[in-house]
Amino acid sequence: MTTVAKLIDTSTCTGCKACEAACQEWQEQPFVEGTFDGTYQSFPALRHDFWNLIKFNEIEHDDGGLSWMMAKYQCMHCIDAGCIEACPAPGAIFRRDNGTVDFDHDKCIGCGYCITGCPFDVPRLSPVTQKVYKCNLCSDRTAVGLEPSCVKACPTNCLSFGARDDIVQIAAARAETLREDGHSDAGVYNPEGVGGTHVIYVLSEASRPEDYGLPKDPRISWAVRVWQGPLKWLGNAVLIGGLVGSLLHYLRFGPKEGHEEKVS
Repeated sequence: MTTVAKLIDTSTCTGCKACEAACQEWQEQPFVEGTFDGTYQSFPALRHDFWNLIKFNEIEHDDGGLSWMMAKYQCMHCIDAGCIEACPAPGAIFRRDNGTVDFDHDKCIGCGYCITGCPFDVPRLSPVTQKVYKCNLCSDRTAVGLEPSCVKACPTNCLSFGARDDIVQIAAARAETLREDGHSDAGVYNPEGVGGTHVIYVLSEASRPEDYGLPKDPRISWAVRVWQGPLKWLGNAVLIGGLVGSLLHYLRFGPKEGHEEKVS
């Protein structure tokens, strides 16, 4: 199966939130009422029942000018996925044949380790089901050759979907066009710290991804690497060693016999 990716061209995003509405409708999420806190952003962060968020960031420049840096935010579907690395429940988080990362909620134990393992702060635990949820890149649509609902709904074509190799080339070409148009810092956000992603951005100010609400250099934390690497193998070795020791003791000394009390 072809490995897929989604492209987000922030230079053509108008912040209309059509992608947010499409995601909520297709995923059959309930209507969630927010509160106005001085920003056009729907919520401060992603929620267990709101997987796609347009981030609005006001950036003040040295010359006194003001820019709105808007970016669609959701699961990045990392190639080196911290959520998969951190999850202790076999099969609860898995990678589909097209490269995207998805959940099997029947196997999710609600431990929340995937939340701490994600360098993008994406997965969210539901207080109702005690399961973790995130964007699945409309796996039911992509499985039958359709594009994700957010891409379908975007009115400015800032979202694209297709084979990952093609998307990477399209992103590079678009960044080059922006540089020719005077945006000298334009570039592609496809962070190497997580092996690359299946959600790729074109940024007009690529040296400052944090202005768009994106981490500058996302990586899986060393704690997750150690816990799922050396410590996990050490724990297994200790367990196996204990079982082997018990078996050898039994073979050498036999079962422990009880001593009957003498009756006077």
